[in-house]
Amino acid sequence: MTRYVPFHWHLAVLAVTVLLGLFTWVHSDTRRQRAEALVATASFFIVLSWPIGDISRSVSLSVAVTQRLVLMLLVVPLTLRRTPMTYLEQITRPALCDAVVRRVSHPGVALLLVTILGTWTVTPIMINWGAHSVFGHVINLVLVVVAGVILWIPGLGCFPGTRRLSAAGRAGFLFAASLLVTSLSFVWIFSTHAFYPGLHYQHEVLHLTPVIDQQFAGFVAKLGAYVPLWAVAFYVFFHAEDQGIPVEDTPLHWADVERELLRVDRARARALRRHQPS
Repeated sequence: MTRYVPFHWHLAVLAVTVLLGLFTWVHSDTRRQRAEALVATASFFIVLSWPIGDISRSVSLSVAVTQRLVLMLLVVPLTLRRTPMTYLEQITRPALCDAVVRRVSHPGVALLLVTILGTWTVTPIMINWGAHSVFGHVINLVLVVVAGVILWIPGLGCFPGTRRLSAAGRAGFLFAASLLVTSLSFVWIFSTHAFYPGLHYQHEVLHLTPVIDQQFAGFVAKLGAYVPLWAVAFYVFFHAEDQGIPVEDTPLHWADVERELLRVDRARARALRRHQPS
């Protein structure tokens, strides 16, 4: 395998891994939280370093799909869970950021954006660009992370001042997301020729033809989205009942109240500026 995917260190990935690990570990208090921090950090390093990172870039579509699913459905939500609310408040406090996050928190908008971004990152244009350009590969991965954040804004309900869904609403949202984020999977499964000329050496590295690798990627996309998202949806729904919380109730936190007060102050300031004489 090293003949076609030579070993080399990914120093940028290593640096980001260390920062991610320190950040999530420092903000973990319990054994479960530390386990989540460790899983997020280890998963990030494994899917982006050699050999998986290199194979996903220029060899295999199925490995690329696996990499993107791990980032979206494992690394991003676990990292968001370990991010303190005070940090999220500061990040989203600027008016522009607040407006964007507020609109993205709408389930319909989030599903649309995640579907568009998730599909775009695995189109032949983006995969082939990433296979020939490190910059293109990095841009593609950044879009994957952005899609993951958008997915989990309503899925986790952890951002202040956003539309917070009830347990039933979150479960329904995650179930719908699992059906939409894999829009190209049926095309791959029933394909009879390869769509990704930028990917090479599938047979030498994985003992798969390009078409079989592409078809396998379709099954990976389906199962890789269904299993984790359905599991989280069932957990959210039944965990609320186990805690005695009505699944139809929408939670409200003090951070949401503070953000609404800030928005009222901004609206008043804008109204005053409009009515001031020139």
